Amino acid sequence: MTESADAELLNEAVELAREAGRLTLRWFSDHELSVLRKDDGSPVTEADKAAEAFLREALAKRFPDDAVIGEEYPEEQGTSGRTWVIDPIDGTRSFVRGVPLYTTLLALIDQHGPSIGVAAVPPLDEAVWAGRGLGCFHNGRRCQVSSQTELSRSYLSTSGLEWWPNSTFGRIGPSGARVRTWGDGYGYVLVATGRVDAMIDPGLNLWDIAPMLVIIPEAGGQITQWNGTNTPSAGDWIATNGNFHEELRLLLTNG
Repeated sequence: MTESADAELLNEAVELAREAGRLTLRWFSDHELSVLRKDDGSPVTEADKAAEAFLREALAKRFPDDAVIGEEYPEEQGTSGRTWVIDPIDGTRSFVRGVPLYTTLLALIDQHGPSIGVAAVPPLDEAVWAGRGLGCFHNGRRCQVSSQTELSRSYLSTSGLEWWPNSTFGRIGPSGARVRTWGDGYGYVLVATGRVDAMIDPGLNLWDIAPMLVIIPEAGGQITQWNGTNTPSAGDWIATNGNFHEELRLLLTNG
């Protein structure tokens, strides 16, 4: 049996992620916010960098032997066998347009795999967090995925259709599922709390998905890449309440 996460460590991670998220509010809805473009064309702001710098500094003080991977700064090597994964603003496109559905993500991967996951939603003062073997919580109360059993009656979230492979979206329409957007990390928050039934998210980096590898299973759901694997890595991911996961996954990959 895999060892459970440390409850005190989970509490520290929640505290840090929520504090980093609150830091981003200094720049949220700032009409004079400077938005730069990274090499891949994605936006980055002073808020992204400030929040990640805050988390890196706090983690270095508390856990100096741990490695750190983040979106905005180079990887920091560690010797403990544990790695923290940071996405200071998941949904920067939402952030710069004043849409309050971006998240601050923090995860811990240890020798046994994904251990801790936190997704804070700063403008809504909302957060979901989980520790391996400890359950999933929404603002301090246990939460779980929906009980919907039929794909034809389900609600699916996604971050945007522009990242979907050609023709893939056309396979979803005939299933009867309803698709909603403005997803990013918030889409997984909705799955974990039972407000939508699935999140479909192609083209992710590790920092986009790492917390969800704990949050979704601990909420009673299922999360895999489209090819069925669930190793922490970049790729195309799908999270569901578990009741029609394979049906939806095969629909995405095979038509």
